[in-house]
Amino acid sequence: MTETLLRGRTLSFLRWPDSVDDHAAYRYEEDGGLLLRDGTIVAAGAYADIAARAGSCVQVIDHRPHLLLPGFIDAHVHVPQMQIIASYGAELLDWLNTYTFPEESHFRDAQHGRRIARLFLDEMVRQGTTTVAAYCSVHRQSAEAFFAEAHDRNMLTIAGKVMMDRNAPDGVLDTPQSSYDDTKALIGEWHGRGRQHYAVTPRFAITSTPEQMEMAGALMREHPDLHMQTHLSENHAEIAFTQQLYPWSKDYTDVYEHYGLLGKKSLFGHCIHLSERESDAMSETGSVAVFCPTSNLFLGSGLFDYQRYRQREKPIRIAAATDVGGGTSYSMLRTMDEGYKVIAQNGEKLTPFASFWQMTLGNAQALSLDDKVGTLDAGTDADIVVLDSRATPGMRLRMERVETLAEELFLLQTMGDDRAIREVYVAGRPAKSTMEMAAA
Repeated sequence: MTETLLRGRTLSFLRWPDSVDDHAAYRYEEDGGLLLRDGTIVAAGAYADIAARAGSCVQVIDHRPHLLLPGFIDAHVHVPQMQIIASYGAELLDWLNTYTFPEESHFRDAQHGRRIARLFLDEMVRQGTTTVAAYCSVHRQSAEAFFAEAHDRNMLTIAGKVMMDRNAPDGVLDTPQSSYDDTKALIGEWHGRGRQHYAVTPRFAITSTPEQMEMAGALMREHPDLHMQTHLSENHAEIAFTQQLYPWSKDYTDVYEHYGLLGKKSLFGHCIHLSERESDAMSETGSVAVFCPTSNLFLGSGLFDYQRYRQREKPIRIAAATDVGGGTSYSMLRTMDEGYKVIAQNGEKLTPFASFWQMTLGNAQALSLDDKVGTLDAGTDADIVVLDSRATPGMRLRMERVETLAEELFLLQTMGDDRAIREVYVAGRPAKSTMEMAAA
């Protein structure tokens, strides 16, 4: 039995931090230890205490003075869009037609899908992200490639083949029946295999006919333990077009509600322009609004009202995500830096503790995975990120004046990127250094 003992400054969260002085919201050890065995954290606490519990043959890896946190979680990301990130000058619907749909048509080639899945997960590891909720293309083989690559790495992922049967080019369309059949086959092959989870994935109401939405609802009734992921209320033109396509609906959210797609494992990307009725429906069903700040800014979609959604009488569950390629960075650090600015534009401030809670435990809870990831608790999966607050000359200089943990976290969020990610452990195994050695 192989044991590994990680030493460093450990930080994980117990609940939402109400302020920078809410020390009861997190667990921090200046000299901490994490004992890993068979992909699981078996003990966490002060290094001296954990070392005393370790076996005589334990491998000790000393990461001091760096911070050890749960691996970051990205709650909404498009795998097929890697080669159109940083595409100029369009709002949502034009962006989809000009860049996204032509790019996703390449994924009919299974070899292309395998290459991009590999490069995508490499990039996630480089950025300290260990779990993603991912959209594949409409092609069944793209989802197969993604799941196979994630399974080989023993990464915990949620993913699904996009369902879309109208308002897009032929090369990225399926049919109601083929989307149902392909999804059923993928569920049978991949859901619950290793650390893989399937998400029923109608892209959004605009690209699915009522018949296909019925199929998505049927899949959720047949497999109530699955996640569901789609898009909602990102852009005013999108909302207006949806109302034209579904004239009987009360609003955009009502379309998904009608087909039985709201629920505690339902992830709705963007949710910028929700009415009070829609917000109540989201809250009452436990559905999740996924905040994608870099994408919302880049496409000019609007400002997600994070604090209002969280603090309203009927609060909405919230996750955060990169949304690449509509987003502008694969990094959850960069994402929450932009998120801070979006929230500031709405007259609120997000504390650095709240940002790191969101990237870890907050997203794990939103994805209903907090029994597995998002913490450093004993019994959870050993997905861990090691952060270097002095990774660049500018960060080193700023650290000369940093006096508190909150200031250090805010520095990491504001100036950090992939260079601040010193190591990543996926199910207890070092992933970033291994990947870099293989590439050298």
